[in-house]
Amino acid sequence: MPGGTPGLAAGLRATVRAVVTGADTAEAMGSGNLPVLATPRLLALAEAATVAAVAPQLADGLTTVGTAVSLEHRKASPLGAEIVVEAELTEVDGRRLVFGFIARPAGADAAGSDADGTGADGTGADGTGAGSGDAGSGDAGVVVGAGTVERVVVDGARFLARAQSSP
Repeated sequence: MPGGTPGLAAGLRATVRAVVTGADTAEAMGSGNLPVLATPRLLALAEAATVAAVAPQLADGLTTVGTAVSLEHRKASPLGAEIVVEAELTEVDGRRLVFGFIARPAGADAAGSDADGTGADGTGADGTGAGSGDAGSGDAGVVVGAGTVERVVVDGARFLARAQSSP
């Protein structure tokens, strides 16, 4: 991948929203036996936000794959709760990307949701800067979860070819 990751710089961000359904619960996912947002589902939402933050900046054929995660699930979210997950690219080291993310109940973020729609992906990204990608920032809202996600930029076709040739 000549040239590394042009167009990728700290500060890219995106927001993903989801309403907790039965399929999102710990009970349904096998990570517990209660009908509340499952930790694996919270992680999937965080990863979706990280992907959305950088996808528009990647050249054709390039994608990112997850390599490391740190997640703190701080508050239970019942069926019907709307969760807003914001991810921000905080570090670019060649092909390695590090993101901070924070998840809140809809309407609980300090800056207010959907303020200006200037997020990185244009689909649900609010661009408000709430949390500034710092999971421990002490923002006024309730925090459902927070952490970091590390991803690596790869050529999708080459990655799949290697994965399929591995035993």
